[in-house]
Amino acid sequence: MTAPIPHPGRTLTETDRTRHRRLREQGSLDRAALDAILAAGFVCHLGVTVDGSVRVFPTVYGADGTTLYLHGSVASRSLLAAPEADVCVTVTHVDGLVLARSVFEHGVNYRSAMIYGVPRTVTDPEEKLAGLRCLTEQSAPGQWDYARRPNRKELAATALLALPLDEASVKIRTGAPDDGDGPDAALGLWAGTLPLHTRWGALRPDPALGPDITPPPHLTGRAGTPAS
Repeated sequence: MTAPIPHPGRTLTETDRTRHRRLREQGSLDRAALDAILAAGFVCHLGVTVDGSVRVFPTVYGADGTTLYLHGSVASRSLLAAPEADVCVTVTHVDGLVLARSVFEHGVNYRSAMIYGVPRTVTDPEEKLAGLRCLTEQSAPGQWDYARRPNRKELAATALLALPLDEASVKIRTGAPDDGDGPDAALGLWAGTLPLHTRWGALRPDPALGPDITPPPHLTGRAGTPAS
């Protein structure tokens, strides 16, 4: 993944939409935590109102430290509608299950971010290329300089949204179950966490490749590495 741009000592500004009202202890105002969550992924969910109905669409993103770029086709109604209204973009990483002594206390260890705002459609050709590079490098660092870049026709068929990272909410849950010092501790039941780890697997070549075409180092080096 792309490395987050550090924001030492910076905090997120609380708004009515980002204020933590429930499980406040899991909330964070650390801007570096937001950067790390965004850098660890490349798929988000875009919530937007289309024809009076709320819809949530998965799409890929790239973050450069100040802006979240969202990708899609110009035929995507979600992206065409998004510049006209507020949107909410969410990124979530699941780190494991929290298995308590009672079902009520079960939970999930996770890292999540919600970004709010009014996106704009990127029309400047140079920014569009920079945004698409950001998207590509977010998921496959080194691929932008390796593969053929989009031509004029392909750029015209691609929509790119830019959403500022000015209003965001971060929540993180780590650690053991919360019932270790409660009455259920006397039940004699096992409790703890079941971690979840995702890793990149071995490359699978396109069957149409010639025998003399080998994968580049920036891809072979990712096999077996953590995916988030």
